Amino acid sequence: MVLPALTFALAWSLVACRAAPATADAQQPLVLQPPRERVLGPPVYTAAPFPSSLFSSYYPQPTGNPGPPPQFRPQPQPVIQDPITGKIYDEKLTDPRAVPRNATKPPLPLPSGALESSPPLRESAFSQIIAIANTSAPSWTDSCSKCLAALNIAKSLAFAAPSEISQLAVDVCEYFQFSPICSTTYSRLTLGALLSQVFQTADVAGLDGQYLCHSFLMLCPLPPTYPLHTILETWFSKPKPHDAETWTERRRTAKTAPKRVKVLHMSDMHLDPSKSVLQTQIASSANDYFPMVGYSTGSEANCTMGLCCRVSQEEIDVQIPAPYYGSYRCDTPLSLGVASLQAIPQLTNTQSTGFAWTVFTGDLVSHDPDNQVSREYVMYAETIMYDLFKKLLGAGPVYAALGNHDSYLQLGLFPFFLLQRVNSFAFPAELKTNYEHVSRLWEHEDWISAGVAKQARAHYGAYSVARKDGLRVITLNTDFWYRKNYFNYVNMTNPDPSGMLRFLTDELQAAEDAKERAWIVGHVLSGWDGSSALTNPTNLCNVDRFSPHVISAILFGHTHEDLFTIFYANNGTIVAKDTAQTVAWVAPSISPMTNLNSGFRMYEVDAETFEILDAHTQVVWYSDVSAFSSLDHQGPGPTWRYEYDTRELYGSGVEWPQNAPLNATWWHMVTERMEAEPSLVQTFTENQGKQSVHSPACTSDECVKAKICYLRSGSSAIGKHNCLQGFVL
Repeated sequence: MVLPALTFALAWSLVACRAAPATADAQQPLVLQPPRERVLGPPVYTAAPFPSSLFSSYYPQPTGNPGPPPQFRPQPQPVIQDPITGKIYDEKLTDPRAVPRNATKPPLPLPSGALESSPPLRESAFSQIIAIANTSAPSWTDSCSKCLAALNIAKSLAFAAPSEISQLAVDVCEYFQFSPICSTTYSRLTLGALLSQVFQTADVAGLDGQYLCHSFLMLCPLPPTYPLHTILETWFSKPKPHDAETWTERRRTAKTAPKRVKVLHMSDMHLDPSKSVLQTQIASSANDYFPMVGYSTGSEANCTMGLCCRVSQEEIDVQIPAPYYGSYRCDTPLSLGVASLQAIPQLTNTQSTGFAWTVFTGDLVSHDPDNQVSREYVMYAETIMYDLFKKLLGAGPVYAALGNHDSYLQLGLFPFFLLQRVNSFAFPAELKTNYEHVSRLWEHEDWISAGVAKQARAHYGAYSVARKDGLRVITLNTDFWYRKNYFNYVNMTNPDPSGMLRFLTDELQAAEDAKERAWIVGHVLSGWDGSSALTNPTNLCNVDRFSPHVISAILFGHTHEDLFTIFYANNGTIVAKDTAQTVAWVAPSISPMTNLNSGFRMYEVDAETFEILDAHTQVVWYSDVSAFSSLDHQGPGPTWRYEYDTRELYGSGVEWPQNAPLNATWWHMVTERMEAEPSLVQTFTENQGKQSVHSPACTSDECVKAKICYLRSGSSAIGKHNCLQGFVL
């Protein structure tokens, strides 16, 4: 039996086996770079107040007597018309007073069962699960066996009376105190039907069950990964070119310094739109709403659970009012999103030129619970934010990948093969609409062609653009290896049930055939500490097909942090600069959620080889969220500050030609410097949180060792198996 995970088994084997090391050409001439101020804009920039001219019309602001103080002014609420559907989004969509406490329509249908309902069967199933959990019999001492047995009981109930699974999940959750909001999380209107589908289709007694019990309950050990080279080799239609190692330099026509272009990398906007400002009469009368969708200035910014800056019937005595421009435990209000997009061209000196291209690595939508998110809400966020990208970032296409929050239902993205496998499973039209809508928006903004948009609709929002300059940008829907996506645990013995990784393989082959370079763009990162993506095989051989001659960059988001990870030959069998193959750049978030400052990144890229270059190659700006409480809608907006230059900060003491790219070899040498100078790990950690006052220090020997190990873990399996856990921000 093949034991994979539904993950980067294939994708990253394409990157990381037995390829020649990515080294620098020591003969490249050293060319002095122009002063930083000629490449970039000012090191500090304060955004202007929200420009009312940005939208043609706005919904009226709430009124009251007396009105709220200036710093608690409601967020602007523009009237948004969807260019694809023609619909004008109702102002109630983001009005907390109009959003119900719970969803009113199930996001997924129930599978068919023998009975419409059966409370006695559910009660019997619950009693059996509790008895198994509490038994001390010698044959039941293994927590994994108990968990698998409990899943089998749930599976039987799912076939007999699938409507009872929701309440069974609530009962079990409450008995074991897994969560304080069990009834909301596992309601029939949220995850109840999803669990019924998963229990019916998953092999809960086998590998699927082992992964479920490990990932969600930590009751089973992590199943072993498995070498998949025998499968992967059947995917490669051609052998690797014998001269592949010379391709990069053969592309170069400039004999001195390479021509540079500017590329923007943004991630995790998490727009939190609302027209509300907290008023006592709203909070005290909100008996049917808790908490309510939408950023509400003046509401509690330091709540005890979930996403803060929300109106709640429990928040009459606010301790820390939510500022107009956002807070550390909250998502991005429209004011902060616009201020960020206003600042970017100024700070990067691209006001008149725009970027060569922009990469957005996913998550436009706020962190609201599933019971308060709708398909229309997701479409609204997509419509307004992509329009703002187009208006404020200037020329150059935006290549966007879907994040785990960019779909409804966010924890229930499923591959099409389930349509044939699930009993009476009807594909919800709303889920398919997501790919239809977002692909047409990208086409509408003139970022992709009609043909590419059609490809995106067929591949879960993933697509490939072959640019005229010789770069192929391949975007992926990484929800299919996201650890929290329940449907990823169905048919785990199949390495690629969605076809996403086969899509990547075919596009990389097409890039090689055309002698193109490729950028791979996704949301959920493949490695680091292994907490985000499902594990992948660690013993891959003879699959060195596309690295490093085709793949020149990999870009992710998701963590909200400023990170990188390195891929090595044979998936990290030997970790050394000579085996370093490819590096993944993980972008910081615009959203300050998870106690981070707001930030973004710009690359200077070789216009011929499409490698990320040196001095000022990666520059990060950040805005200090702790200062937002003093800002209001009338005065200046947030101040953005230049944080660091990657080569200058990390490259001191690393011998490297001036014009050589910051590739995997260079980054490995940086980690060697970290081993010799542990204080550099603390510097990295400060940058990881974008200088947030809430970022913990990393000065202990254990933390330093763990962080270096994470940096060297391009795949989840390496991070899980090789690194000490628990040293994340």
